[in-house]
Amino acid sequence: MKVHLHPERALWDEIVRRPVLDWQGMQPVIEPVLAAVRAQGDQALRALTEKYDGVRLASLEVSAAELDAAMQAVPAGLQEAIDLAAGTITRFHEAQRRPVEKIETRPGVFCWRAPLPIEKVGLYIPGGTAPLFSTLLMLGIPAVLAGCAEIILCTPPGRQGGIHPAILYTAQKIGLRRIFKAGGAQAIAAMAYGTESIPRVFKIFGPGNQFVTAAKQRVSLEGTAIDMPAGPSEVAVVTDADADPAFVAADLLSQAEHGADSQVLLATVSETLLQQVLEETAAQLARLPRQELAARALEHSQAVLLDTLDEVMALVNLYAPEHLILQSARAHELAGQVKNAGSVFIGAFTPESAGDYASGTNHTLPTGAHARAWSGVSLESFMKQVTFQEITPAGLEEIGPAIETMAAAEGLEAHRHAVVLRRAKEGSAAR
Repeated sequence: MKVHLHPERALWDEIVRRPVLDWQGMQPVIEPVLAAVRAQGDQALRALTEKYDGVRLASLEVSAAELDAAMQAVPAGLQEAIDLAAGTITRFHEAQRRPVEKIETRPGVFCWRAPLPIEKVGLYIPGGTAPLFSTLLMLGIPAVLAGCAEIILCTPPGRQGGIHPAILYTAQKIGLRRIFKAGGAQAIAAMAYGTESIPRVFKIFGPGNQFVTAAKQRVSLEGTAIDMPAGPSEVAVVTDADADPAFVAADLLSQAEHGADSQVLLATVSETLLQQVLEETAAQLARLPRQELAARALEHSQAVLLDTLDEVMALVNLYAPEHLILQSARAHELAGQVKNAGSVFIGAFTPESAGDYASGTNHTLPTGAHARAWSGVSLESFMKQVTFQEITPAGLEEIGPAIETMAAAEGLEAHRHAVVLRRAKEGSAAR
């Protein structure tokens, strides 16, 4: 990690800068993929799956027999863990429902807002170096709770043409049955445009590599909504002298092991602790199975020593991390200073991995400083809020003159006339 001791504020922007994805370099790769799927549908999907995943598929959709087999293949202990996580995630997201409330803005003028589910959504779960069944819980559960009429899942097949049993078990656990063997930018294209097998959806959710991310951004320009701008995973850890260096190192490494492009930030007021964390990080890194990936992530990560915790919080708010861990004797007080973060973890016994798996909060969060303006996935992510209004004749008398005056001032005569007609008719009826 690069160490910064008492850096001047003029240097902070450089410290919090993330590695930039080469979007222009991605375009020549993803554009032919998107075009092929759009034009050739399933045929292109099969050809691209053979090219990129090394497997020739007879069918793109997971069969009932494959789903049944997965239920037997997942060890009982893992099933219990998935079931527990499903319960906490369901409880947290179910509690996000809000009652519809009618507001009488003026006498006889009623307005309200009601959540309606997005009818068709697509979930993308990467394959790659790990089967992210935890992400399926995070996306599938709120999609089901929201009442989305059609929920499809795309995930890349393994070399034998199958999907990891834990993903299939999780899908069935939360009530998903339409699962397709498709990965990469081609899966995003299939969900955005539709093919003979894979239905077109209105919104796409889920993480992925740089090609998946670029494809999501690209199709979002053509009318398919996406969950949020995404980038490599990241964490910021705030500490003082009371923090446990082993805990801090473990939290930094738990994020670094996601991939070589992940980034971690340590911000502290204790130089002694900073040195202890660096030593502990090196010791724990040597024992990790994903040591090489984590080490590469640490190469472009930062450790910063500042004078006060107020300065530390100013720095992390500028950084706007995906995950923010507060390991300090003043953790609750510091939580009140958070302005920009995807998810906050308070206290020494609240590791980021709890949020990744089983505390109940959603781990699909804004990265790359998008936490300055974006929220993580929630129940509302699978809904749109529709406003309704109802006006009585007396209500139109209340606000009608203002509408007529404003419409006339903007030169919109038809707008004004729509109110004039109604008020005149009601006036005639009253006489």
